[in-house]
Amino acid sequence: MPDGALTAKRQEIALLRRLEERILWLAAWTIHNANHLRESRDGLKVGGHQASSASLTTIMTALYMKALRPQDRVAVKPHASPVFHAIQHLFGRQSLDNLKRFRALGGAQSYPSRTKDVDDVDFSTGSVGLGVAMTAFASLTQDYLAARGAVKPEKMGRMISLLGDAELDEGNIYEALIEACKHDIRNTWWIVDYNRQSLDATTQDRMFTRYGEIFEAAGWAVETLKWSRRQREAFARPGGDKLQAWIETAPNDLFSALTYQGGAAWRERLTADLADSPEALALIAAYKDVDLAELMTELGGHCLETLLEAFEKASQDDRPRFFIAYTVKGLRLPFQGHKDNHAGLMTPAQIAELRARLGVVEGEEWDPLSGLSAAERTAIKGLVARAPFAAEVERNHLAPQIPTPSASELLAAVAGGGDQSTQAAFGKVMFEIAARKDEFAGRVVTTSPDVTVSTNLGGFVNRRGVFQRRAHDDVFKRRRIPSAQVWSKAETGQHVELGIAENNLFIALAALGLTAPLFGERLFPVGTLYDPFIARGLDALNYACYQDARFLLVATPSGLTLAPEGGAHQSINAPVIGMAQPGLDTYEPAFADETAVLMAHAFERIQAKDGASTYLRLSTRAIPQPDRTGEAWRQGVIDGGYWLRAPARGARLAIAYSGALAPEALAAFEALAEDMPEAGLLAVTSADLLHRDWTASGRARWTGEGARTSTIETLLAPLAQGAGLVTLTDGAPLALSWLGSVRGQRVRALGLETFGQSGDLPDLYAKYRLDADAVLDACADLLA
Repeated sequence: MPDGALTAKRQEIALLRRLEERILWLAAWTIHNANHLRESRDGLKVGGHQASSASLTTIMTALYMKALRPQDRVAVKPHASPVFHAIQHLFGRQSLDNLKRFRALGGAQSYPSRTKDVDDVDFSTGSVGLGVAMTAFASLTQDYLAARGAVKPEKMGRMISLLGDAELDEGNIYEALIEACKHDIRNTWWIVDYNRQSLDATTQDRMFTRYGEIFEAAGWAVETLKWSRRQREAFARPGGDKLQAWIETAPNDLFSALTYQGGAAWRERLTADLADSPEALALIAAYKDVDLAELMTELGGHCLETLLEAFEKASQDDRPRFFIAYTVKGLRLPFQGHKDNHAGLMTPAQIAELRARLGVVEGEEWDPLSGLSAAERTAIKGLVARAPFAAEVERNHLAPQIPTPSASELLAAVAGGGDQSTQAAFGKVMFEIAARKDEFAGRVVTTSPDVTVSTNLGGFVNRRGVFQRRAHDDVFKRRRIPSAQVWSKAETGQHVELGIAENNLFIALAALGLTAPLFGERLFPVGTLYDPFIARGLDALNYACYQDARFLLVATPSGLTLAPEGGAHQSINAPVIGMAQPGLDTYEPAFADETAVLMAHAFERIQAKDGASTYLRLSTRAIPQPDRTGEAWRQGVIDGGYWLRAPARGARLAIAYSGALAPEALAAFEALAEDMPEAGLLAVTSADLLHRDWTASGRARWTGEGARTSTIETLLAPLAQGAGLVTLTDGAPLALSWLGSVRGQRVRALGLETFGQSGDLPDLYAKYRLDADAVLDACADLLA
């Protein structure tokens, strides 16, 4: 490198170091202000993770100020959010007021949030490990769009996760890694803040070599950034090999303890352990205590030269990369290396010492460039402005609206007599969508964790194929072996086949459901799984909804009605899970036509400004279909309920049911109607929407929004004030038991409260009191 270029590079590194110190300061001060200076009205500790922020500051400075391009997307380690907000403030994307209100209402969030932060958050993080997996599936999603020309090669971004080494204990990371290997993902960087400390303790030594082996086996390039430039220079001196060997073999807990104790402790221990090497002792003696401490603790993850060289090298190809960046938790803070520093907070005296050490003027703490010379301020501002990631480009896109099929169009797919199940109806609708030639059909993408066939997606995949970056022959077809599944595998395929890991399904839906804001391209993701295994991926489902990802989730078969499979496959609390999940509209249709109407509605909700994702709880039970007249019933299905048999005004009894138990409810109603023709039969398609609407209408009365009558209040209005309600659902009875609170009516709630077992429907319905006789007994009890 010419002398001039070398000088310029050194000057830039010096400026970056100065900037990195101020990013550390602003992050630490933001936390200090929230805990020590801002008024505390409840006495609770605010927190903020100063140590976890300090260990990642250099890495984030190198990334955001040099390595990242506008099209790159980052999932930031949750506990480094103060560093992220500080950097965004330097870019002008986060306000000072929000920093001052860090972890307060309306301020910068404790963990980066797409929906609640105003700055440029790509992926929400918080539940550790999920943001990591998200980047893998975002990369897969980018490949899916690129195969369709929606993302140009020059606009392909890197999907980057910054994670703490303790996050590597999360099993979902390895589930995602396996899936990433299967799909041959690219343009993915996982950068580990390898500070060898978790929340409770120092991490085990034996794992540090294993991580690289695991990722190499999965086809990733592994880059270990262990040594800084300063350390490499020291190791090259006489005795340096002994010093390097000592660090290599030092237990993590010992290294952390000496880091906390400082230069004198380092000197004492190294002098004792390296006493047989005069050259090593001379090397150690050449450093003052403070310099020796810096030499020992400035590892690769704290060296800008090391990081920038590694990131530049990695930018030359699109291989997935796993960086192990050695760091010190809390570096440069008074509790650096201490095993209890995870939630530690600097005292006012300690923050004052840091302020003085960094040259920040007292009273100017919120000015990240306080105390710097005019020349330094100008140079640093120029450095920030020149950062590729600072470019004023649109990163949060608005996708154009795509016309979606009407309910009438989808109803045509399930028209006809005979018994049908809601799962079969779903398959018919998807099969017809696959036959469409419009833009909507081309933007539907399906995915399933190894249950594509058993959830009735097979017909869609036969017509639209499986997505795979490298085309693959169907050997059975080529060898003329009959099979119902004729799945072509190529870049044009519209089904993403996953292994049997529900967590991956929900992270995939999160990535596919965010293509509009991330890439400016709308997809309509449809994911299927078995209803009892919703709970296996519940953390990831919550994560997807928290980011406002949009998708249609189809869980089938459901409940005790999955009779022969036994208790392990019979879902109990899934309806309640759906009701409690924000950002997710939960429905349980009973009939094929209801399913078609709700699917049309779900596709509309995916791209509505105030929309949401939709969860359909379906069944394999084929039941007789109702004769419909008119279209009024359709709105009731969408709103959450309608009278299948309307009650007379003043009726003293009604039956309310959900889903596959419609025949039992109808049989009981018909028997009841012989003596009580005024009774009613209420079809509840969404306990979720009915309950949400009811509670919202109640709040409106005291929040100034104006009084209004909820849907369920209107539906129940014809009943007498003291009328009884029998509710019936194939799941937890509390999903419908709340109906009695709407107008103060007595309720007998039937449902499933214990684990089921194998059997046929007549036996199981009778045993668990879900049959028509049980409904009639409950009616008699209410009328007694």
